[in-house]
Amino acid sequence: MCCVPPCRTSRCRVAPRLRRYEELRTGSARNSRYPRGVLSASHRLLRLLTVLSTRPEWTAAELAERLGIHERTVRRDIAKLRELGYGIDAATGPHGGYRLGQGTQMPPLSLDDDEALATAIALRQLAWRGPDGEGHAALGALVKLQRSLPRRVADSLRSFDAVVAEAGDAPEATAWGQVDPVVLAGLAGACRARERVRLSYRDRRGSGSERELEPRQVVRTAHRWYLVAWDLTRGDWRVFRADRIRDVTVTGRADPRRPEVDAAAMVEAAITSTPYEVHADVEIPRSLTAVSALIPATVARHRANGPDRTITRLGGPSTQWIADYLLQLGVPFRVVAPDEVRRLVVDRLQQLLALQQNGPDPTVDGF
Repeated sequence: MCCVPPCRTSRCRVAPRLRRYEELRTGSARNSRYPRGVLSASHRLLRLLTVLSTRPEWTAAELAERLGIHERTVRRDIAKLRELGYGIDAATGPHGGYRLGQGTQMPPLSLDDDEALATAIALRQLAWRGPDGEGHAALGALVKLQRSLPRRVADSLRSFDAVVAEAGDAPEATAWGQVDPVVLAGLAGACRARERVRLSYRDRRGSGSERELEPRQVVRTAHRWYLVAWDLTRGDWRVFRADRIRDVTVTGRADPRRPEVDAAAMVEAAITSTPYEVHADVEIPRSLTAVSALIPATVARHRANGPDRTITRLGGPSTQWIADYLLQLGVPFRVVAPDEVRRLVVDRLQQLLALQQNGPDPTVDGF
């Protein structure tokens, strides 16, 4: 009988332990579609957040099965997410589990193609039609979303832009110009990524030119979107109307050594110093502070005429626009000049008075 001495090598000593480990591993870990060592800790945390957001509550066993990890790993990852500021509530008991709660961080959202496309379209509408604060926030969210859209969703969004038209624009949209949504999102993206761009620009005289710019910030006023950018040709900061910009192309990285600039102050200064087509002087029985809050400095200049009276010089594209703007303020006012604006205001008020006294009159225009 031949006796073979037992093997004392490290490989022979470890093999039984590995077989025992494989026997003890849970079915979820053995059947995971992620090979051992492939799923990094950061990837696992992101997947855990995504899974938690898909339904109200998960047990540790369910999460382990879904992610292909051990329940102990689930508990450790939950603790890590809480340390990072994500609100994850736990219910005790045999039927307890984990659910997303309120924390200091916003968890990632998981959107399918249709949801992502609908969200992008809604953000675009809010960005250039919503109130000033909401418009800025929507544009920032839109830039982040567009940078992460899968190619198939981005192609669907471009197809949507190509076939959709809008009717019944607001009066000021025609008077002040309409911003191309693709251009607006491209400018905002270049500002965020600190990129250099080449674009076509048409000035107020209608002359076109090619510009090499380093966009710094997109600014919205009561009526328009503006771009503040470093003009490489002129070697200085410039303000551009976004509705006059076309064909934005990224050409490289912006120079990180550019000095900081107060973009909002630059836009305000540029607007108030740029001649409007028409002006009107108006007296408003309100304090200078109240009128300044009511009518932005982007369209008017104010001076006090006593403690409770203000003289406002209002600029606009036409006398009709100024008359309509004044009537929408909701405060008393007196048009000092010109006579045409005063006449338009009186005519509109007389039309309104006639409607209230006599009912609808088919001969009255504008209603």
